Amino acid sequence: MKYLKYTFFTFLIMTMINCDKKNDALEIEVYETSASGNAMTKITEFGKSDSLITIDLNPEEKFQTITGFGGSFTEASASLLNRLSKENRKKILDAYFSEDGSNYSLTRTHIASCDFSLSNYTYAKVENDMTLENFTIEDDKDDLIPMIKEAKAISKDGFKIISSPWSCPPWMKDNKNYVGGKLLPEYNDVFALYFSKYLEAYKNEGIDIWGVTVINEPHGNGNNWESTHFSPKEMTDFVQNHLGPKLEKDGWGKTKILGYDQNRAGIKEWADEMYRDEKTSKYFAGMAIHWYESTYEVFPEDLQYAHKKAPNKYLIETEGCIDSEIPHWQEDAWYWQKEATDWGWDWASEKEKYLHPKYAPVNRYANDIIGCLNNHVDGWIDWNMVLDRQGGPNWFKNWCVAPVIVDPEKDEVYFTPLYYTMAHFSKFMRPGAVKIGCIIDSKNVVSTAVQNPDGSIAVAIFNPTETKYSIELKLNNKKRIIAIPAKALQTVVIK
Repeated sequence: MKYLKYTFFTFLIMTMINCDKKNDALEIEVYETSASGNAMTKITEFGKSDSLITIDLNPEEKFQTITGFGGSFTEASASLLNRLSKENRKKILDAYFSEDGSNYSLTRTHIASCDFSLSNYTYAKVENDMTLENFTIEDDKDDLIPMIKEAKAISKDGFKIISSPWSCPPWMKDNKNYVGGKLLPEYNDVFALYFSKYLEAYKNEGIDIWGVTVINEPHGNGNNWESTHFSPKEMTDFVQNHLGPKLEKDGWGKTKILGYDQNRAGIKEWADEMYRDEKTSKYFAGMAIHWYESTYEVFPEDLQYAHKKAPNKYLIETEGCIDSEIPHWQEDAWYWQKEATDWGWDWASEKEKYLHPKYAPVNRYANDIIGCLNNHVDGWIDWNMVLDRQGGPNWFKNWCVAPVIVDPEKDEVYFTPLYYTMAHFSKFMRPGAVKIGCIIDSKNVVSTAVQNPDGSIAVAIFNPTETKYSIELKLNNKKRIIAIPAKALQTVVIK
């Protein structure tokens, strides 16, 4: 009898211990994209590693609210979709906008032409038309607008659109050209009207525009393709005295106006001017930024500075891509190798060349998005959604890489590793999510985390090294050990 009592007591204790262990374990799902071939693959077996990294999660430590992730509608992408079969066109748009796909939530498009257009065009074709009676978006109706409408029909949750002009109508500029030059003061009100007309015309097509930037890249782009130059004060004065009041008067007061819209290293002087006082900051909903200043540097001090200047305003990455490169076709390995270059590799000044070493495209995306989220950025938008095997079409022949590459002649589609890299964020980190505390005890592996509106937590972990690591995730009093292989991006979803 004593033996039976002892056996029963031992069984009871062991059962309680096992139950506690089970209760202490986090319930997770893990999705992985890796150089070894996984592409948003669900992982259930992890193996072990002698190297252990710990990630401590703290939902009580809250930062920015996530606006969204996505890519850009361009005439280049839309024209390529028009040349594909209906099956492949739908395949691509489903991949970007369906719940089963990337489920993009934040997008961008261009107001009139940009370098990724087939030619130069403006919506105000009649010179000195001060009331813009002849305003027209006819150039967008064969490609750009149908692409946006089809995406809207696919998207269950919907998505926000930010629209950016690369140039005001040439006749409003001092050089009368699409490329370079400045907006003449006598056309300030007409250019403000141009935005209002655009918002109305797209509304009439069934497309609501969530936000606008004043101009793409106000510092210019070396006078290579469409641009209009603004100084921080010129843009701030234009928004304060013309664009903001005009949109408010015409019923577009809820449309977000984002200032700047160029590289992060220059944002301090723009933040100082835009947010100088209540009058200058009134109509600015936030700041738009790009990543082209460096192939690896996130510029955390600049991002922190902009956030501290205006902690309640948006800080959105509106453009990033692998630029000055021709895409590699159906060669996944290239996207994980340090062989890509950008304009800075050849053209940056000697003192800035260190910012532009060769880089692995996947590394650049994953490191940048995680770095941005860890420094108060609330939205991240990729550039073209679709390009051809040349990296165009682009009227200036400014070739770039997109997550999806197509061969319209052969009606073939290639989803590059960049597509899956973007999906790790857009699919699992939803609008309204809140960036939470996430501390990782590693200098080589990076991580970030958000808590979604449904209560789930999404943790992104990127390992660019040649080493496999065990990862111990800690949340409150629960934990779970998984592993991440070399050259891999994982999203861990904690229910």
